[in-house]
Amino acid sequence: MSVQTEHADRSGAVPVPGVRKGDTPPGGLYKASRPKRSGAWTPYLLLLPALLATAVLLGWPLVKNGMLSFQNLNPRQLILHLTEWNGVDNYKEVLGGSDFWKVAERTVFFTAANVVLTMLIGGLVGLLLARLGKKMRLLLLLGLVLAWAMPMIAATTVYQWLFAQRFGVVNYVLDSLGWHSMADYNWTGSQLSTFSVVTLLIVWQSIPFVAINLYAASTTIPKELYEAASLDGAGAWKSFTSVTFPFLKPFLLATTFLEVIWIFKSFAQIFAINGGGPDRLTETLPVYAFVEGVGNQHFGMGAAISFLTIIVLLVLTGYYLRIVLKQEEDEL
Repeated sequence: MSVQTEHADRSGAVPVPGVRKGDTPPGGLYKASRPKRSGAWTPYLLLLPALLATAVLLGWPLVKNGMLSFQNLNPRQLILHLTEWNGVDNYKEVLGGSDFWKVAERTVFFTAANVVLTMLIGGLVGLLLARLGKKMRLLLLLGLVLAWAMPMIAATTVYQWLFAQRFGVVNYVLDSLGWHSMADYNWTGSQLSTFSVVTLLIVWQSIPFVAINLYAASTTIPKELYEAASLDGAGAWKSFTSVTFPFLKPFLLATTFLEVIWIFKSFAQIFAINGGGPDRLTETLPVYAFVEGVGNQHFGMGAAISFLTIIVLLVLTGYYLRIVLKQEEDEL
């Protein structure tokens, strides 16, 4: 009786029952199959068009903006088609003055206030969506989607009408309720009132994204966990802290990060409401870069401010990624 080996030899041949080692079996050797690597580059080839589009539409303008920030570009240089490099003079002038730091501080506080309000109200609306009946949930979702889909400038124009000094709906309602001093109140006449209108507008536009995101995340929580928590005697608050919140925490972090970026770079709402006024007291970094660059026709200065804004956003991104990585390490 022939002896069968248990493993293939070094050549990769698989032994055939009834055939001694060294003999050639009918049909030749049965080679061990090896995975083909012909499609290893397929994912990269599929990503190539998107990467090229990103490089052309985002990367190249970023490079041009960086080059412009090292130039002295004013109307004279534009008319004469001159390129005057001035090194880091634009950055020295921006960072050496007090205006940039005041605007940067104002932008941080403005972003923090809007993000906190957006996440708080949006989170509550998202949890409400999970508890409503089918018809009421559909109705609320429809309203959220319509608010989210409204063009930014159109929504800003509506808020300008609502808070107009004369014939504004808000002033009319407040006057009708007995607050007669608000009949002709100028909502864009002071820093606080202007920021109040802009904050209300931005929070109203941001709530749908947060609410729908968190509602979608809440649908992935297994119902068995709530049943187990109720069997252990957990109430509504205990179920939220022990089941709902741990599942929603990654979504909350990601949504908060996206809201920070979106609100930090808000431009249209602030500029359309009052152009950064009164007395440039409501300018944030994007508005400040536009006013200095396009408004005052110091294009190199505006490019430097916008590049510094990008650096601030990159720092925030790095801080967020650090939090995410630390959270993953703690879970492991």
